Amino acid sequence: MQRLTTRLRRRLAGERGASAVVFSLLLVPMLGFTAIAVDIGALYAERARLQVAADAAAIAVAQDCSRGNCGDMLATAQQLISHNDPTGTAAQPVLSSDPLSVTVTGGAPKEHWFAPVIGHDSSQVSATATVGWGAPSQGTAVLPLTFSWCAFEKQTGGGLPDEEAPQVLKLTKTDGAPECHPPSGNQIPGGFGFVRTGSGGCGTASQIDGMLQSDPGESPSAGCEPEDFASYLGQTVLLPIFDEAGGTGSGGWYRVHGYAAFRLTGYSFTGQYKSDPRPCTGNDRCITGYFTRFVELSDDWSYSPDAPQMGASILRLIR
Repeated sequence: MQRLTTRLRRRLAGERGASAVVFSLLLVPMLGFTAIAVDIGALYAERARLQVAADAAAIAVAQDCSRGNCGDMLATAQQLISHNDPTGTAAQPVLSSDPLSVTVTGGAPKEHWFAPVIGHDSSQVSATATVGWGAPSQGTAVLPLTFSWCAFEKQTGGGLPDEEAPQVLKLTKTDGAPECHPPSGNQIPGGFGFVRTGSGGCGTASQIDGMLQSDPGESPSAGCEPEDFASYLGQTVLLPIFDEAGGTGSGGWYRVHGYAAFRLTGYSFTGQYKSDPRPCTGNDRCITGYFTRFVELSDDWSYSPDAPQMGASILRLIR
């Protein structure tokens, strides 16, 4: 009996030794699979974080460039990348003219947890973002108004908008440029610069070289409420600018030349459509504010590098 017990103990000891050898042989591939599952997952997470940082940096640089002064592009890119990914560094942003755009690339080292066992201590992660911009070519103007290109040129001196030059744009008379209008002050008989709205709102969709239909009369267009105009006080809106008009009354039309950015500070129309204080009196119908530079990031507008530049720029992420 004692002899059998001794043999059994020796066999179990041998099996334990074999198990230890097998486990040691399997440990390296097991750690390798762990590295794949954990470390590569961490790489994807780091790249996603760095992509957000690169997107933000490209947008910030494009905003500066679209306003006419790119400034220190590398410093701007680095600031935005560091804000979103503290370990990230930015390469020198690259400007392109075809299409008009800027590309930002960010990089960051990522140390591994398990991969050092198989000889990989860290990896370099990178992400690239490109943002293009141009003047608006089509979209929905939130106010159903249009003004003449001739008057815009006169008021801005034919150049880019001047934020130090307040404007009073009159609808029923002239907007400071009588040579741009018929003696009546109305480009279209029966029309005062109001245009038809779209279905279910105060906005007006249009595109360059497209036609806006005149909404006759001295009151704001059907579909608008006093609250619509009040909600845009102190904000920048895009105004359609026309270069040609024709027809009469409800058959009148304006051809869109481009879109100007206008900071709305006041307005005075009929009824309750008046800001406080009222910027013009008597029978005058007007809006006040100033032509300015403006960057639009929403998807409500499309842009074209060939569209007339009148102070507004549309940015798009095109990576």
